[in-house]
Amino acid sequence: MSDEPRDQSREPGAPEEPVSQEERPAEKPAETGASDGSPLEDSAAAVAPQGDPGGGSDEGGLDAAAESSGEEVDDKVDAEAAARQEAAAKEEAAAEAQAKAEEAARKKAAHAAAEAAKDPWERDPAVPEWEDADDDPLAQALRQKHPEAIESTRRFAGDLTIEVRREDIQKVCATLKEEQGYLLPVDVCGAHYPDRESGQFEIVYHLYNFEKNRRIRIKTRTEEGVEVPSVTSVWRGANWPEREAYDMFGIRFSGHPDMTRILLWEGFNGFPLRKDFPVEGIDTGSAIYPEYYEDEAGPVAGTGTGWKPPEPPEPEPDAEAEEGPEDTGA
Repeated sequence: MSDEPRDQSREPGAPEEPVSQEERPAEKPAETGASDGSPLEDSAAAVAPQGDPGGGSDEGGLDAAAESSGEEVDDKVDAEAAARQEAAAKEEAAAEAQAKAEEAARKKAAHAAAEAAKDPWERDPAVPEWEDADDDPLAQALRQKHPEAIESTRRFAGDLTIEVRREDIQKVCATLKEEQGYLLPVDVCGAHYPDRESGQFEIVYHLYNFEKNRRIRIKTRTEEGVEVPSVTSVWRGANWPEREAYDMFGIRFSGHPDMTRILLWEGFNGFPLRKDFPVEGIDTGSAIYPEYYEDEAGPVAGTGTGWKPPEPPEPEPDAEAEEGPEDTGA
């Protein structure tokens, strides 16, 4: 419709008179985005993005740019985080390697110090040799106290061994306990050397000093059937070891309160730790069949068990059979 004022002279309800083409006002062109060649539109078209040749709305381009910028920021943050993690991992690996190197150096230094503190025979795997020990203070004290009793003093790998005359073993041991502080008899054992011309049996006393933390070895020799003075009057703990030496080697100790076997039974034939005792052992039946063997007698090697089943006793004759049938007088 025209914006011109209506003709006031026209009656109400009358049809409107047609308007000629020349009288119609010019219509505004539709906003279709088509350029009419004005400078403003040309500049807008030049500023418009390439993807929008019509120079329309730039919201899509802004969104794409923002999205691209956000992705770049995320990539940069991820790269920085990865770099930090890699640096932290390298620092941790370096610290761990440093700690391992320090621990290895510490162990090496400790090992070197321990090796340096060892005696020569402990550092060197070569077997040490026996050497004279006359310079040992303990050996000198014993020689001064018992000049006739000490036969030899030797040292092996730092351990002192003193050989004592058999008759004086009890006196020397008493001196070691009362004056030198050897309170503990660790062991009393025997040894057999059958090829020796004399002194085939050795008795070895292992003694310990708590204050000095030192162990020494005392030895004495004896022959078959020759008793050795007991040291139970010096150390009561030597009771059972001396009994064991007797049980295994047949070495008897004079003055012992109970010189009997401790592992084997009385009547066992032989002494198992002697070198001439059969390796395969011997038959022993004395304790199994006491009714067959006499007291303190046992089987010998090569005889089997020696046991034979007892022969049944002969039946006693029947008294009636010997008298014969009664005479009935028939």
